Amino acid sequence: MIACVAILACNKPIRVPASELTDSTAVYYTPNDTMPEKLISFAETLIGIPYKYATSDPKVGFDCSGFITYVFNHFNLVVPRSSVDFTDKGKEVPLLQARRGDIILFTGTDSSKHIVGHMGIITYSSPDSTAFIHSTSGKQYGVTTTPLEEYYMGRFMKVIRVFDELGELKM
Repeated sequence: MIACVAILACNKPIRVPASELTDSTAVYYTPNDTMPEKLISFAETLIGIPYKYATSDPKVGFDCSGFITYVFNHFNLVVPRSSVDFTDKGKEVPLLQARRGDIILFTGTDSSKHIVGHMGIITYSSPDSTAFIHSTSGKQYGVTTTPLEEYYMGRFMKVIRVFDELGELKM
């Protein structure tokens, strides 16, 4: 276990490994150094990888949960492999309070079945719009960033927060 120190960066606490502290009077880390930001930056490098059902291998393609698993596992963060297994994970937050790094859950393509069947990672959220990155079998057919519009709102189930204020995974 690495010893860490919590400091403030832009009025938000950020956990800094003790090995990264220096003798200088202050150490500043920006919000871009937080785990959710690193996670999204990495996820965005995978845009364009094709959709492939039941797969989490970038050489072959990703299904939605395979994409999420691959991205989190890249940072040694263990998450469920199946989208439905996220149903009772994390802390549910209202859509209007969603932030980058939160997980967004949807029904499968049959929205009459209220069971999680699709998911993504929130990349943008404001009172007026939300966007998420995911691997879709739809028109884009692969990893893409999609605005939360009518089609996905009809399938929307909930947003879950999986990172705490220090950027640690809390599931």
